[in-house]
Amino acid sequence: MFANFASFAHLPSRAKVDPKDIPPPTPVVLPRYQPFAKEDNTVEQAGALSNLLTFTSRPTAALGATGLNALGVDLIQDVAAQDIVPDVSFTPDFQKWDRLSVDEARDQNQSTRNPIRNGNLSPGCQVYFDRKKELSTPNEDAFRTVRRIPPPKGKQQARLGNSYEFFRCLELFTTFWDDPTENTLLPPSPELSASETAAPADAPDASGGSNGDAPKVEETQGPARTASGQSMPAEYRQNLVTAFIKLIAYDFGCNVSLSRVEPRLHLSSPQGAPQRRKTYTPSSCSFIFQSPMTREAARIGTLYGPVAAVSARGVTNMTTPDMETAQSQDLAREVVAALITAQHRAREGKTEVRFGEGEWWTSKPRWGGGTGGPIGREIDKDAIRGDKDTKDEGASDEPRAPVAKKARKNMSIYDNYRMVRPPSSTWDKKTQYEAIGKAKNSNYDDIFVVSCLFHHVSVLRVRVPQRLLEVLDGAPEPDLTRRSWGKMQTWRTKWYDLFDVDQRVAALQLIWGVMAYQMRKEGVEEDVKMTDA
Repeated sequence: MFANFASFAHLPSRAKVDPKDIPPPTPVVLPRYQPFAKEDNTVEQAGALSNLLTFTSRPTAALGATGLNALGVDLIQDVAAQDIVPDVSFTPDFQKWDRLSVDEARDQNQSTRNPIRNGNLSPGCQVYFDRKKELSTPNEDAFRTVRRIPPPKGKQQARLGNSYEFFRCLELFTTFWDDPTENTLLPPSPELSASETAAPADAPDASGGSNGDAPKVEETQGPARTASGQSMPAEYRQNLVTAFIKLIAYDFGCNVSLSRVEPRLHLSSPQGAPQRRKTYTPSSCSFIFQSPMTREAARIGTLYGPVAAVSARGVTNMTTPDMETAQSQDLAREVVAALITAQHRAREGKTEVRFGEGEWWTSKPRWGGGTGGPIGREIDKDAIRGDKDTKDEGASDEPRAPVAKKARKNMSIYDNYRMVRPPSSTWDKKTQYEAIGKAKNSNYDDIFVVSCLFHHVSVLRVRVPQRLLEVLDGAPEPDLTRRSWGKMQTWRTKWYDLFDVDQRVAALQLIWGVMAYQMRKEGVEEDVKMTDA
């Protein structure tokens, strides 16, 4: 009866954890902080954005309710997916696509594809049909495919197709989070029948002998989660949302990638101040870029955009005693990612001017104008055993033949330190910054942020005024009690649970609509309306 034991002995198994040692589940409390602002709102002079940039020694201290009020963030919650984009005419009619059969989707696919800005056509209803079918796979069936567990008798193995990477990342979540759509206990191993599971170890086998010497097969039934959600590594969430976005963005000629230069929100003190200062607020966000269209551009790693931002955060405690502070700071992290994206997109057609370039303090040596003395190991008198730059104790004073060394390709660390120059570059030389999807002749830029918390995703649209970017860059404010840019209107969709089949299909439609709007080709909407007339 154990003849097929070797066929499934290699199957992956979860770590054995005593149920008593499993920590309680991490509660899923999604943020609901909602700031309000109006165009003509007055602000306290101490809370004005210009003063925050001038007097705040650490810009991260300005994050939270104070910073959001200074920026004039006005948030509208739970916006419908079709209303998150400024012009719904560029998004598909998903309700109509959902009613199509397989044959109808194949026949009508070409008519549902529209020109996009990279010269190609957008994906049509057939691609949507495939993505929806893949993401509609039940979690239990998809996890069996990922873990290479044979399906139950009478069922076929689930074919995940392009969504395999997404389900692989989602399966890793089950170690830290309970799947709200499934039982918290894994099903018994399909390789064991009910009679085999119930058979005692000393029961006689089919040949009349005892099976006490046969290898014992352990069931896979048991708690799926073995750790708490707050202990999950941060890269798990980043990989999950990246894999999900790639399912949609790839067909629009885009991809998700980390910035090769640390994303920073640059903040400059007002021009004309006695001492000009420039600081920054870092962010761990990533970006959706348009991929290169030529082999030469792809070889050197050229990217275009960014198209949108991706903010995956590991915050799990939204119910601290000061709940408002925790939730406002999380919203501020999303707003910072949006402002960074807006600053990057505003670089289109410009060249970088490094802060302090041409100033005396970035070109002339200080310390009285002298050359300076030795530093570091240049003045170190204590010999380090085994150091090739020091002389061994007891060594002869007789001259020795110089040791052949390779020519130094890079500057010495000491010579590099002595150089007086502006701060390092903050622009990626291989990125062609473009405001992809920005409305023409507008004084604002709509920034989309795909946000991820727990195992949920949401989309935030932030309308960043051009005047606000100028103030962040040091433009003076005529009246510190009023914002010269008015307010920063912000919209957020509901949160979609990626464990839930219906919700992740709705998230598919949401991000599809954002990509269709951002990658639209300007000047073709009039032709489409004429053909329908």
